[in-house]
Amino acid sequence: MGTLRTQRWSQYRAVTTLIVCAALSACAAQKSGTPVPEDSWESLNRSIYHWNDVADRATMKPIAKGYEKIVPSFARRGIGNFYDNLRTPLIMINSFLQGKPGDGFSDFGRLLINSTIGIGGLLDVATPMGLQQHDEDFGQTFAVWGVPDGPYVYMPFFGPFTLRDAIALPIDFLADPLWYYRNLSVRDKLWVLQAIDTRTGYLALEGTLEKSYDPYVTVRDAYLQNRKYKIYDGAPPEDDLYDDIYDDFTDDQAPQN
Repeated sequence: MGTLRTQRWSQYRAVTTLIVCAALSACAAQKSGTPVPEDSWESLNRSIYHWNDVADRATMKPIAKGYEKIVPSFARRGIGNFYDNLRTPLIMINSFLQGKPGDGFSDFGRLLINSTIGIGGLLDVATPMGLQQHDEDFGQTFAVWGVPDGPYVYMPFFGPFTLRDAIALPIDFLADPLWYYRNLSVRDKLWVLQAIDTRTGYLALEGTLEKSYDPYVTVRDAYLQNRKYKIYDGAPPEDDLYDDIYDDFTDDQAPQN
């Protein structure tokens, strides 16, 4: 599934060449002034999407189903809280870089409280205290700084990105505290558990995706709209070109005569 971004450096190196080649043609691929990323590599993207889907159905999906069935919901919630807490330094750094010091200090407060009172992040104590969780990364920061989206890219293992977000991905990795944990055996197991927990979170969406006329389009448009929503902190500007994404999506969903 698209957004399994918890796969780590070994997989990233496998697609570094794709990203570098993409970067060289990014300016040519994006129309000037177009606020919506173009899917100019759709043929390649679709091939990678279908390859990922086959691999997912053979590996991560059945594992995630077993994990959901065996692990109690309260334990899964605690595991999710733990990984959310680990991601807080990344969010905090990007809040400050985007010129939102209030959010940055709030993120720092969440990290401090959940890491201590919340037993290493297993409990989300900060949210009931009024410190709301944010969601920032370097791809969003680059967008705030004016870096264009570039074309839409569907990457092996990782899923959907804009080119800008794909190039920012290794920086996101370097902000992960687990990257600096020296016990490789424990660290790798924690990353595997994170991937399984993340994949489990998407099981509830499977029914909607399976009913979609074109799942590739559904994933692409959902991702692009969600990214724009995050970049503008939930209040994206309205524009005709962005609305065209929804129009194209509904056209693709309509049954063909």
